[in-house]
Order: sequence, then structure tokens, then C-alpha cells
Amino acid sequence: MSKSLKRVKSALLSADPTLEVIEISQATTAKAAAESLGCAVDQIAKSILFEGHLSGQLYLFVTAGARQVDLEQAVLLTDEPLSKTDAARIRAVTGFAIGGVSPVGHLTEIVTFFDETLFDYQKIYAAAGTPVHVFGCAPQQMADLCQGRISAFSQKM
Repeated sequence: MSKSLKRVKSALLSADPTLEVIEISQATTAKAAAESLGCAVDQIAKSILFEGHLSGQLYLFVTAGARQVDLEQAVLLTDEPLSKTDAARIRAVTGFAIGGVSPVGHLTEIVTFFDETLFDYQKIYAAAGTPVHVFGCAPQQMADLCQGRISAFSQKM
């Protein structure tokens, strides 16, 4: 078992022993994950990271699978200009490779914003540290797990 998957399982176990990690087929996109799980694409909670131009801090935006982060809204939330960050920095700060970034179990604490549109569903799914592992729960529980600030920052792709 990878270190990333172990960290996520440990975080989930401490929060709620009933939460389970599910192994699916290779799913590095929200669409592929949804197809594997037999759910709507917007039930997949994607983890998108941006870097603050002023602070250098990474910000995590957990958004519905068929939506994208509206950068103007994200800048208003973080109070600084943002840009995407590179894969090496994401791995160094979160401990996850792109395609398996989980909203929980990071190496360091990250300010997190949680897409209010995820509340359109009773159950949502997020990566569990690898491209073939996910976990599912109610949106409020996931927002609580990642200490996400419920916000309006996404738009349809």
C-alpha cells in the first residue's frame, strides 16, 4: 500500500471508522472516475491547487467534477492573485501526485475552499491518494474532513 493511500486511510479512520476506501479502475479524470463508480460527473470532488503570487501559499479548491474554478472568484476568496502550480510542488506540499490528490491526508495544512455545488448530491466521491482509490461520503462530511470553507467559486466547463 502506498504512503499516500495509508495517510488518507488513517485520516478517514480517525474521523469516521465507517468511511471506506474503494478501489476503482484507473481514473485520473472526473469523467473516468464517475464512469467507474456509475455516478454523475459532478459527484466527483476534484482537488485543484493554486499558488498565491504574494504569499507563495498553496490553496486547495475542492470542486464538482464537471465544473472548473472561476479564477476571479478564487482570487476574491484568497485575497491575492493566483496561478496553477507545478506537479513537483503539489507533491512536495500535499504528498500526492496529480491524479490522486485527496482533500484529506496532506503532509501540511492547506487552506481549503469547498464548492457549494457539491451539496446538490447526497453522496460525493474524492481521490484517496492514488488514481485508483476513492472514498465517498455526504458533502457536509467531506467539507468537515478537509476543513473546507463552503464557497461559490466554480463555473461550468
